[in-house]
Amino acid sequence: MPRPPDPPPEPAPAPARRVRWPSPVGPMLVEGPVDVVTDDGAIVRSERPVVALCTCRRSRIFPWCDTSHRRRLPPSRDEA
Repeated sequence: MPRPPDPPPEPAPAPARRVRWPSPVGPMLVEGPVDVVTDDGAIVRSERPVVALCTCRRSRIFPWCDTSHRRRLPPSRDEA
């Protein structure tokens, strides 16, 4: 009786990306290349070695950071 074929091997897991978020008022730095899925479902790709993702949502080129967060300081703790 013939032996059944071996099942196909499972795909290797994708390599982990290193993420750095040095400041809560600045961008999130991610090792590239990066695929970002936007709110409307579009996929935007960057091939750069390190990608700065906007976390303040002020960027004119969102989801990428354009340093708009530097133009306005966050409220101080005394004002909050």
